[in-house]
Amino acid sequence: MAFPISSSLLDAVVLAIVAKDGGSSYGYKITQDVRTVMDVSESTLYPVLRRLQKEECLETFDQEYQGRNRRYYKVTAKGFQYLAVYQQDWIDYRNKLNAILIGE
Repeated sequence: MAFPISSSLLDAVVLAIVAKDGGSSYGYKITQDVRTVMDVSESTLYPVLRRLQKEECLETFDQEYQGRNRRYYKVTAKGFQYLAVYQQDWIDYRNKLNAILIGE
């Protein structure tokens, strides 16, 4: 991607990915899914997950997987509200860009 990645865009992508996975997913899978959309490192994503948790957009729970605990992240009601705002902002941005491109 040729554009700089803002924290808001990264928040929106992370929330959308976790929401897509039934509302919860684990850290490694989230990082792999985000990487299909944009080029970011794990060291960039884990602070985003912690910040979204601190902002009460995500909550965590641990679940055993193959004898080890795996930390899962779940989108909260507040997180779904933020995601809805991000999605509407994206639609508005896309519509304005399309209007410019077709000369409206």
